[in-house]
Amino acid sequence: MTQSSSSRARFVETMRGVGRAPSLELTELARKYGVTTEYTSWKGELTRVSAATVRAVLTALGAEVDTPEAVRRSLDGFDDRGWRRLIPPSTVIRLGAEAWVWLTLPAGATAEMWIDLDGDPLASGTGAGGRPDGIGGRVELGPVTGTDGDHRLVGGAELVRVYRQLPPDLPLGWHRLRAQVSGGAAAEGALVVCPDRLELPPALRQGSVWGPMVQLYAMRSRDSWGTGDFEDLATLGHQLAAEDGADFVLINPIHAGEPVAPFTQSPYLPTTRDFTNPYYIRPEAIAEYADAAPEVRAAVDALAAKAKAADSDAEVLDRDVSWTIKAEALRLLYGVPRSPARQAELDEYRARLQPAIGEFALWCALKAAGLAESVAHASPEAAQFAASHADDVDYHIWLQWIADQQLRRAQERCKEGGMALGIVKDLAVGVHPKGADAWSRRDVLATDIQVGAPPDYFNQVGQGWSEPPWRPDALAATGYAAYRSMLRAVLAHAGALRIDHILGLTRLWWIPRGMGPADGTYVAYDREAMVSILILEATRAGAVVVGEDLGVVPPGLREYLGGRGLLGNSIVWFEKTPDGAGLAAPEAYRRLAMTSVTTHDLPPTSAYLAGEHVAQRDRLGLLDTPLAEAQAAARAERATMVDLLVGRGLLAPDRTEDELEIVKAMHRFLMATPSVMLGVSLADLAGERRTQNLPGTDREYPNWSVPLADAAGRPVYVEDLPRNPVFQAITEVMRQG
Repeated sequence: MTQSSSSRARFVETMRGVGRAPSLELTELARKYGVTTEYTSWKGELTRVSAATVRAVLTALGAEVDTPEAVRRSLDGFDDRGWRRLIPPSTVIRLGAEAWVWLTLPAGATAEMWIDLDGDPLASGTGAGGRPDGIGGRVELGPVTGTDGDHRLVGGAELVRVYRQLPPDLPLGWHRLRAQVSGGAAAEGALVVCPDRLELPPALRQGSVWGPMVQLYAMRSRDSWGTGDFEDLATLGHQLAAEDGADFVLINPIHAGEPVAPFTQSPYLPTTRDFTNPYYIRPEAIAEYADAAPEVRAAVDALAAKAKAADSDAEVLDRDVSWTIKAEALRLLYGVPRSPARQAELDEYRARLQPAIGEFALWCALKAAGLAESVAHASPEAAQFAASHADDVDYHIWLQWIADQQLRRAQERCKEGGMALGIVKDLAVGVHPKGADAWSRRDVLATDIQVGAPPDYFNQVGQGWSEPPWRPDALAATGYAAYRSMLRAVLAHAGALRIDHILGLTRLWWIPRGMGPADGTYVAYDREAMVSILILEATRAGAVVVGEDLGVVPPGLREYLGGRGLLGNSIVWFEKTPDGAGLAAPEAYRRLAMTSVTTHDLPPTSAYLAGEHVAQRDRLGLLDTPLAEAQAAARAERATMVDLLVGRGLLAPDRTEDELEIVKAMHRFLMATPSVMLGVSLADLAGERRTQNLPGTDREYPNWSVPLADAAGRPVYVEDLPRNPVFQAITEVMRQG
């Protein structure tokens, strides 16, 4: 049978399997891989996953399932595969906990086992028993003989699995477990020792802190190049800290996007989460701008004026135009000679982040040349291109260095103003299916799968987000190296990290290519490993972690995350009484949470109170209920909120028609909750009425492209905020609280 006819046969078999439940053997294989074969829908109904979906997901996980015979072989070989390893590829444990590790030997063989302790300079602190982290060293586990233990015949050979208890005083860190069989094989694996919980910093242990929630691209100043940048972030953060007592500023994801236009608009669909978007660089803040020749500075100034003119009165931001102009200026400044000290800093940055930054910069250069989809990662063609375009590759490394410096300076300015936390970064769920990570990390991504969500009340056909998910088996097999790299990147220069859809650390909805969102299924991740590693890296960075846990959450997950010191996420409109009939009282809110009145997926509060979310969806033909019914529900929701505020003494009974007074009262309500972090939308602070993102739309609405404005639609710049009456009214509430 030819390849094409074989593919057609598999397609026909797949189509026959749609709607058919998986066999008992396929169900058992799915269980071993953590693939769900049935789940409870949003309607409370038990939903069985089709055999076609299960087979497609298992195929993406590397299992052979084309025929019933292949399923049986995969099932028989699943456990044997693990037994063929000398030691586990990854072992993740909690600090001070009793833990064991296995070693698989031929019967009667002997081996030595030991641990090479983490010598990573990023480590800090002291582990149990007083051992300092990050100093390296070796811990002997002694000789092991393949006699007493679990026995198994694998490929005709008798193997023995022996267990050894790990020392209880191992320090925190990324250690290496090693084994050497006498006269035979050697192996190593990751041994990750993580804190039991993430401790809160003093400011959060003592009470609550507040801060603005900002869409950085929308927050412009008169000095920025038409869209917000890191200098604007530094100015806003320092100002709000020094004058209004803010302790953090939450920003949208700033992961790297495409290096050239056209750009993906959503910051939640980056090309990689390991590097920063140079879109947010301020060219004049680069040290070489001051050192440049007069004609170079004049050229940069002219480009700045051009960028500002292009976006000054725009109702929708044009990333393609603003970045194209800014990139021309950055190329000019890249060519300015650097001082020896500056060059040494760049060289150290490049060396520290290799090989990852070199691969990313190479992808950027390929993308700019229109070759990213035709030149394979680690191919001879890629190496040849890198050699012949070395300057282009270096340019993209330089961009990352500059972005890193300006982001670090923004965090320093926030802390200098008095912020306890400073910048709170936002971690997107995944990456673009044709981006840098999809190019270079195919070994740990399921490239024939997209992440999404099953049908629910708001999206009754489900959601597909296009991002390829991590393969849980590949993460474990590679010692979680890619996960560690990503976490270190997003925790750099941040006092806290918000994780979008933190449920993804425990399970994700996988949708096979060619199928709709409703045809997906859940795939489980090692919750203990994923969360523990997150806590280790956050502890090293000195950062708080906020998990966005809205929507349908698996039972017990919020309690597990809270027990480990991670904050949840609460939105005032969504918090209900236990019976679901009313809005929760402030004292019912979680302490370990970041609570806010609204979110970027809703209109600003004044517009929401006015029912703009209903009118907007009606204008775009997105309502799934009659307009009159939706409007009545919105009025009832508003009335419930107003009644609660009046009843709690937060709103005067004669001010129930005054939108600003209601908004202020809702923020007084916010201050009455015990939540340790309180977020205030910058759109609310400015009096904005337009939403940043309208879920369920793509081209119908300019998502992620709305510049900050006031209620009349006039642009609001960073410099204008202190004089804005709405800003003054709400920040006064937060200061008094």
